[in-house]
Amino acid sequence: MGLRFAGAMVAAMLFALPAVAAEPDRDAMFPANMQSFALYGDGAIPNSKPGPDTEKGTGTGWVQQVSRPMLQVYLPARAKATGASVLIIPGGGYAGLTFEYEGVEQAKYFVDHGVAAIVLKYRLPSAATMPDPSIGPIQDAQAGLRFVRQHAAEWNLDPARVGVVGFSAGGHLAATLATHFDTAYVANPDAVSLRPDFQVLVYPVISMDPKITHMGSREGLLGLSPSPEKVAEFSNETQVTAQTPPALILHAADDTLVDVDNAIVYYQALRHAGVPVEARLFAKGEHGFPLLPRDEWQRAIIDWMTSEGWLSPRGK
Repeated sequence: MGLRFAGAMVAAMLFALPAVAAEPDRDAMFPANMQSFALYGDGAIPNSKPGPDTEKGTGTGWVQQVSRPMLQVYLPARAKATGASVLIIPGGGYAGLTFEYEGVEQAKYFVDHGVAAIVLKYRLPSAATMPDPSIGPIQDAQAGLRFVRQHAAEWNLDPARVGVVGFSAGGHLAATLATHFDTAYVANPDAVSLRPDFQVLVYPVISMDPKITHMGSREGLLGLSPSPEKVAEFSNETQVTAQTPPALILHAADDTLVDVDNAIVYYQALRHAGVPVEARLFAKGEHGFPLLPRDEWQRAIIDWMTSEGWLSPRGK
């Protein structure tokens, strides 16, 4: 009897002990390592001439002569992942890529806010590497967006919340992606949507109109004497429809490299088409926003994405 009583007491004491807290899943607390992918895998690069890889500046902030497009994928910690993602397109006047500042550094900012960021290293237009230099960048942008949606399940992303973020000439390419999605410039046999769900354009080139364009970007993409048809095709303010994705535009009024009129004409085109659009035009900031604290303009992007619902599942 005494033994049974003692055993019951021990059992009662064991049940009364506080539960041991489960070890936290530390892998869920930190972002995954960056992953790098050849954009077209082992397949042929479309609209490409055979030749050696002559890329320069790899691993630096300024990359030139890109002919082998790549994607760098940055995924947020699972504990704070929102399921939203952005394809980031650095600028560089279609002559190079400001890859570190407008690519990698921006990706890390988005990851800190639970947004997956995929940085596009796109081909730079060159008659030496492609038959039609004008469509090389948009081919890579469409292929990049397609790649993200194809891997959405693997990366725990919502394929209906994939945006594009472009800087300077990369803003022109982002706007081209947002206005030319009805034309597939790359093979798309499984009919993956080539339309970004939203667009964020930061001090963007928009137009090829010589009155307001950045001539370096225009010449880099279209050459010295483009046809009127090419100028119209890649003047994105003329390509807006009611189906163009919602937009946030950031620009500085004192930008002496890319005229703020680019942002204004695109804003007007979107507004007149009934597309939701917000613009933040800073009085001072210059091109690249060196005069602005980063948290001022970067925070504007996250605030807009939050207010528009892109950081929450659609319908919630």
